[in-house]
Amino acid sequence: MFSSESDDILQLRYLEGDDKGIAVIGMNRPKAMNSFSRQMAQKIEDVLEAVKYDKDVRVVILRSLAPGVFSAGADLKERAVMQEKEVAPFVAKGRRMMTDFQELPMPVIAALDGVAAGGGMELALACDFRVSADDARMGLTECRLGIIPGGGGTQRLARTVGPGKAKELIFTGRLILGQEAARIGLVNYSVPQNETKDAAYQRSLGLAREILPNGPIGVKMAKLAINKGSEVDLNSGLAFEGAYYAQTVPTKDRMEALIAFREKRKPVFKGE
Repeated sequence: MFSSESDDILQLRYLEGDDKGIAVIGMNRPKAMNSFSRQMAQKIEDVLEAVKYDKDVRVVILRSLAPGVFSAGADLKERAVMQEKEVAPFVAKGRRMMTDFQELPMPVIAALDGVAAGGGMELALACDFRVSADDARMGLTECRLGIIPGGGGTQRLARTVGPGKAKELIFTGRLILGQEAARIGLVNYSVPQNETKDAAYQRSLGLAREILPNGPIGVKMAKLAINKGSEVDLNSGLAFEGAYYAQTVPTKDRMEALIAFREKRKPVFKGE
């Protein structure tokens, strides 16, 4: 359904062999720094719809196929010729796209091997984990353009690094490097860049491989419990946890884990 040709601006690849269950979404619009044009945004939505309902996909990695850049965010050349009445609906659609990433049922890892600015950083913030190269620069730069982050950045950054640090980064429009991002909790890992310029992607693969053997229903329910629970008070969060735990009890995967423990072998989960 999705082209694997090198000139396609968005590629969806399903890994095979021991990595079966990992889907890789690759942005490939190098001349425009993977900025979000109308066409790019629509392709992303199409890919998300395909992945969302694919029970064979257990982990998603979002990366760039363009060297030195993750995404520069909005396509400012396209934005410059929009009529004023077109801007708000387009931004709202972009905000929904970020939320669609966040609401994918499986874990999503953003591999930042290059600059992630503005909407590109907002896209990374909508993922469950972020892994960066040490030399990758990232930040929300919208105030430099006289606007504010409109794709969820004001909310997700504050929830990730705290309101004080989020205000500092947004008000200044500062870009920070991977190591500082790891220090403040913006990314989970920052790794030295390699010769092939895909160190963050390789570390993301390692993280995905750690998740892959675990029960997919359990991982899905844990993601829901954390996402829902982190937005409410503790007692409400515990209620969410109880509700999602209950959904794992009648599954075949739970019984498989118990049988495998008794038989002293690794469980083989099927997502049932």
